[in-house]
Amino acid sequence: MKFLFFLSLFITGSLLSQEVDIALFASGFDNPVDIQNAGDDRLFVVEQDGRIKILNSDGSTNANNFLDINSIVSSGGERGLLGLAFHPDYASNGYFFVNYTDNSGDTQISRFSVDAGDPDIADPGSELQLLNILQPYTNHNGGCIQFGPDGYLYIGMGDGGSGGDPDDNGQNLMELLGKMLRIDVDNPGGGNNYGIPADNPYVGNPDALDEIWASGVRNPWRFSFDSQTNDIWIADVGQNSLEEINHEMSTSAGLNYGWRCYEGNSPYNTSGCPDPSELTFPVAQYSHSGGNCSITGGYVYRGTVYSDIQGLFLFADLCTGMIGTVDQNGAMIDHGNFAGTWTSFGEDVDGELYIADHGGSIYKIEGGVILGNPDAEKDLLAMIPNPASDSLYISLKNQNLKTISIIDLKGSEVFTASNMNVSEKMIPINNLSKGVYMVKITSDSGSSFVKKLVIK
Repeated sequence: MKFLFFLSLFITGSLLSQEVDIALFASGFDNPVDIQNAGDDRLFVVEQDGRIKILNSDGSTNANNFLDINSIVSSGGERGLLGLAFHPDYASNGYFFVNYTDNSGDTQISRFSVDAGDPDIADPGSELQLLNILQPYTNHNGGCIQFGPDGYLYIGMGDGGSGGDPDDNGQNLMELLGKMLRIDVDNPGGGNNYGIPADNPYVGNPDALDEIWASGVRNPWRFSFDSQTNDIWIADVGQNSLEEINHEMSTSAGLNYGWRCYEGNSPYNTSGCPDPSELTFPVAQYSHSGGNCSITGGYVYRGTVYSDIQGLFLFADLCTGMIGTVDQNGAMIDHGNFAGTWTSFGEDVDGELYIADHGGSIYKIEGGVILGNPDAEKDLLAMIPNPASDSLYISLKNQNLKTISIIDLKGSEVFTASNMNVSEKMIPINNLSKGVYMVKITSDSGSSFVKKLVIK
């Protein structure tokens, strides 16, 4: 098993002019806890009391709820309607999935269907219950559900609550609590309304449950998949002093993230625990200093508006309003405290990010460097081909090139040319690895351009 014992630096300030800000996008929601898209330009805002509302791309909210299951949801504290995921083939089958706390206080994973005659309304009577998990306490319910790149539904389950995992659920493979689960919603079997993927790590193991994908999490309130690399990012809420972020390939099965043995990278209760070499430690963590208390995980930014936050994972803290970023190597930056009780991030169909304030507002995430406007630049700047593999041709109309820099998503400058005085330049790129880069170009007249480059 992978043994990662890495403590990342928490830097206050900016790296390569990296900036994060927020702009109010919509308000008037009742305790929003999740934001999802269905593959179109709508956002679906999940309210904790059991309702889902549609937020349109112009910032308006539909008058009618998309779904109202308030009568079957137990809400308050860490309970409620907590998660939403649209089927990868939602456009054809109209299926979506929710994670809620039922009136008995237990976790319920269910499927619903959109109304056959109205794409803005779901059928509240279409519920198909998939999985019910008993909850011994009121807290640490998890709540996040996401479809992975493999088409399976991933479910983040907290350790059952109280404090310190008194029942050792995180390390007990015969319990679904304290785990990341993975199920097949398209091929039910075994008398259930879901199936077990054949490559789940504990299939056939009599000492473990087939649904388990990973163990040793405390309360993975929010996790997500990188839309470009398919990696999974798990933000796991800490106990007394540390909040942690785990980053792994989505194909990494059977990992043990260490709770209750470790809180972040620090020992918590190691009695009867596996050897540390069998555990997977976080790539980044931050402390409760300054009033921090509970991490809210987000997404890796893969939008097309901002260049400086490309490839960064965004997260926030519930108590202080801090918003931070982590790069692919685990380097963490605190971008300051914002006036919000952040419960969730959301990603729209174009990869732009949003953040939900439990007080009722949705904000849009902004970076500091705007990618060039293709419509405004197409008559001035040519950068072809893109995607590219061997060489890149750059030219300016009516201006001369002054500098060209190619920067990878870790912020490292991998190519630079300066003091030029030519209108066009051919750059060899066959020595660069496949991936996404930022190209920064300045002209002799002072114009500057930032373009995204894909090397294949």
